[in-house]
Amino acid sequence: MGAGGPRRGEGPPDGGWGWVVLGACFVVTGFAYGFPKAISVFFRALMRDFGAGYSDTAWVSSIMLAMLYGTGPVSSILVTRFGCRPVMLVGGLLASAGMILASFATRLLELYLTAGVLTGLGLALNFQPSLIMLGLYFERRRPLANGLAAAGSPVFLSALSPLGQQLLERFGWRGGFLLLGGLLLHCCACGAVMRPPGPGPRPRRDSAGDRAGDAPGEAEADGAGLQLREAPPRARPRRRLLDLAVCTDRAFAVYAVTKFLMALGLFVPAILLVNYAKDAGVPDTDAAFLLSIVGFVDIVARPACGALAGLARLRPHVPYLFSLALLANGLTDLSSARARSYGALVAFCVAFGLSYGMVGALQFEVLMAAVGAPRFPSALGLVLLLEAVAVLIGPPSAGRLVDALKNYEVIFYLAGSEVALAGVFMAVATNCCLRCAKAAPSGPGTEGGASDTEDAEAEGDSEPLPAVEEEPSNLEALEELSPRGGPTEAEVEAGPSLAAESV
Repeated sequence: MGAGGPRRGEGPPDGGWGWVVLGACFVVTGFAYGFPKAISVFFRALMRDFGAGYSDTAWVSSIMLAMLYGTGPVSSILVTRFGCRPVMLVGGLLASAGMILASFATRLLELYLTAGVLTGLGLALNFQPSLIMLGLYFERRRPLANGLAAAGSPVFLSALSPLGQQLLERFGWRGGFLLLGGLLLHCCACGAVMRPPGPGPRPRRDSAGDRAGDAPGEAEADGAGLQLREAPPRARPRRRLLDLAVCTDRAFAVYAVTKFLMALGLFVPAILLVNYAKDAGVPDTDAAFLLSIVGFVDIVARPACGALAGLARLRPHVPYLFSLALLANGLTDLSSARARSYGALVAFCVAFGLSYGMVGALQFEVLMAAVGAPRFPSALGLVLLLEAVAVLIGPPSAGRLVDALKNYEVIFYLAGSEVALAGVFMAVATNCCLRCAKAAPSGPGTEGGASDTEDAEAEGDSEPLPAVEEEPSNLEALEELSPRGGPTEAEVEAGPSLAAESV
C-alpha cells in the first residue's frame, strides 16, 4: 500500500473483544425488538382486569416501541456526552424498574407510564449505544456482524412469547411482569462489557519528525468510529451533539421516507397474530407458538442475509436487496389476509419470518452505507424518531379497526400495502438518485472509486467530504480511551457533524 493508505492493523479490529460486544448487542437487540411484541400474550388478561378494549391495551406495546424509537436523538446526545457504557447501565436499570412497577399498576394509565414509557426508555438507552459500539469493532465484517446481532430479535421473541404464556398461567400478569422486570437486568451486564477497542499501531513520523497524535488533539466520537483530530493551536472546534445537516442528504431522505412507510405496517401482523389466532379458535398455547415459528425462521434468515449482503458483488446493491425484502413482506401480508386454519397460519409465519428477517438484517447496514460512519449516530437517532411517529399511528389504528370491524382481514391488507409501497419507493427512489448522481458533473463532493450508494450520498451532501486517506485511523484515536491511560469513554465527546466541521 502507498503511504497515504491505511496500514495493516489500523481501523476496527473485526474480531477480538468485538465478539463479546457482538454477543451483548445480540442480547440487547433481542430485548429491544422482541420484548414489545412478546408482552402481547398478556393483553387478554389486561383487557379482562381493566375492562378495556384491544386498542387501549395495545397502546402498551405501541408506547414502548415509540419510546424505543422516539428517544433516538436523546440517546445520541447522552452517548456523545457520557459514552456508551454508563448510558447502557442506566438504561438497563430503567427497563427493569418499569416492568417491576407495572406489576403494581391499578389503571391502564399507570401501565402506559411504567411498562410503556419507563421500560421503553430503558430499552432505547441500551439499543442505540450497542449499535454504535458494534460499529467500532467491525468494518470489513460489518454486514455479517449486523446480521448476527439482529438475530437476537427472533431468538428472544421465540423464547419470550412461550415464557410469557407460562408466566401468565402460573403467576398471572402481575407476577409475569415482575419476573420479566428481573430478566431485563441482563441489559446492565451487557452494558458493562461495552469498552472501546484498544489502540492500534502508532502512526509513523511525518517529514517534520513529529508523531501524529503527540500534539494536543481531541477525540471525537462519531458513533461508528472514533477519530482523533488535531485541534488548531489555542483553538477548539465547535462541537455538535446532534448533526441535523444529515437531513439534507438525498440518500438519507430516501431511507427516512422508506422507514416511515415501513413502520406503519411492518409490526402490525406480529402484534395482532396471537390474538388473531385465538379468535380463530386456535388454543392459547398453539397461538403463542406462532410467534415462536416466526422467531425460528427469523433466526436463520438474519445471519444468512447478513452474510449474503457482505459479498463483494452484492454489497454495493444492498438498498435494492432491502427493497426486495420489504416487497416480499408486504406481499406475504396481502396473500395471507384470509388465513384462518392453523396450517395456513403456520405457512404465513414461515413466509413472514423469512422476509421480516431480511428486513431486520439489512435496515441498519443500508443506513450506514447511505450516510457513512461519521454521521451514523445522528442519522440513526433521527430515523428512530421518525419511526416512532409511525409506530404511534400504525398498531393503535389497527387495534381500533379491529374493535370497530371485528375483522382482521382488512388489517392485513392495509399493513401489507404500506410495507410493499415502502419497498417500491426504496427501489425507485434509489435508482433515481443514482441516475442524478451519474448525470451531475463530478465535483469536490464526489470521491473517485466510490460505490453506487456512496455516489448517491455524495451527490446529496451539502458539503464535500474529506478523502478517506486524509483521516487518521479509528484505533489511533481510541488510544486515548484505552485503560492504560488517557481520558475515559465518558470524557470523549462525539462529533456527529464530523463531515461538516472537518472541511
